[in-house]
Amino acid sequence: MSVQVRPLGDKDFFSWLGLFEGYSEFYENELTDEKALQVWSWIIDKNHPLTGAVAVNDDGAFVGLAHYRPVPQTLSATTGLYLDDLFVAADARGAGVGRAIMDFVKRYAKDHNLSRIRLITAADNATAQILYDQVGTRTDWVTYEIAV
Repeated sequence: MSVQVRPLGDKDFFSWLGLFEGYSEFYENELTDEKALQVWSWIIDKNHPLTGAVAVNDDGAFVGLAHYRPVPQTLSATTGLYLDDLFVAADARGAGVGRAIMDFVKRYAKDHNLSRIRLITAADNATAQILYDQVGTRTDWVTYEIAV
């Protein structure tokens, strides 16, 4: 299967929604209509930092997505790219879709003069970690969340 990765566009909502539902299910997170519409509104709002890309197969089906945004890197006084979400549809896994998405995101970062790409994944997501270990460097940083 070959895929082409491209930025998300205004008319991609329903195809994107199917993937975003799959992503939410993968992480056992309930996706409400309100959440989906909020995230989509961020993606298509040119004044919001979140943007996204989609992987499309030869048949025109959406098989993967990524959401990313620029983020200040204070210690280097540069701007990096934070990859919030990367998801590949179950029936497209193992076909190079994740790597194609990562290549697209890396080109995006280079084209926008961003210093590095940062991302996190679940500790038990071994499949994703195989790809991330191939394209990046695992850090020693420990991630925390604080509810407010």
